[in-house]
Amino acid sequence: MSNRASLQRLWSSLQANQHLSQADRQVLLSLPFTCRTLAAGDAIGRASDRSRFCAILVSGFAYCSKILSDGARQIVSVHVPGDFFGLNNLFQPHNGQETRMLTPGEVAGIAAHALETAIRANPNLQGALWRQTAVEAAMFSEWLTNIGRRDAQGRIAHLLCEFAVRLRAAQAPESTRFELPMTQAQLADTAGLTAVHVNRVLQSLRQAGLVALDKRKITINDWEGLASMADFDPAYLQSERAT
Repeated sequence: MSNRASLQRLWSSLQANQHLSQADRQVLLSLPFTCRTLAAGDAIGRASDRSRFCAILVSGFAYCSKILSDGARQIVSVHVPGDFFGLNNLFQPHNGQETRMLTPGEVAGIAAHALETAIRANPNLQGALWRQTAVEAAMFSEWLTNIGRRDAQGRIAHLLCEFAVRLRAAQAPESTRFELPMTQAQLADTAGLTAVHVNRVLQSLRQAGLVALDKRKITINDWEGLASMADFDPAYLQSERAT
């Protein structure tokens, strides 16, 4: 996808939660951008980078992580198609995190200075981006609560519920059956568990009839049961298409 359809992903995401005019749309679609096709594991942005770029995930899945000095990794966010990330680069180009692709996909990069100029001149667009930033902050809060206070089953259940809702908002055909493009080691780095523990939790969820597992395909058989186990309330995602 090498044309303005790349920015249409971002437009659709912003428009879903705030009314924007056609003039706002024109401002967004006129931004200069570059597209890159990346493989699984490729870096979108490294912790040492001082570049000032924001990015739209056009296709595929990505994650943001923090690597400690001993090599341990904590995955702090996972991105689905349509997500806009790197907004912090407007103000803090060096944040100590790196973003990589989970799967092959395409990323459209926007120079931070161009976006900054656009939002300063367009309050509606600025408001829409700040609203998205508020959603991201709410997600970070939920992830922190997940690691700090939920048990292992609750952590994995909450992640599965969140992915289902976010993928539905990203116009996936089914919200209760989806690909989870993460290895058990990556899930472990997300949930603060070991890969062995993640495997045990997934098998326990399957045995309880809450989910079905087919390689990386997840089917949620009992949404209410899984959401109850996770203490999951999708309101923080501010998605009108929440499950």
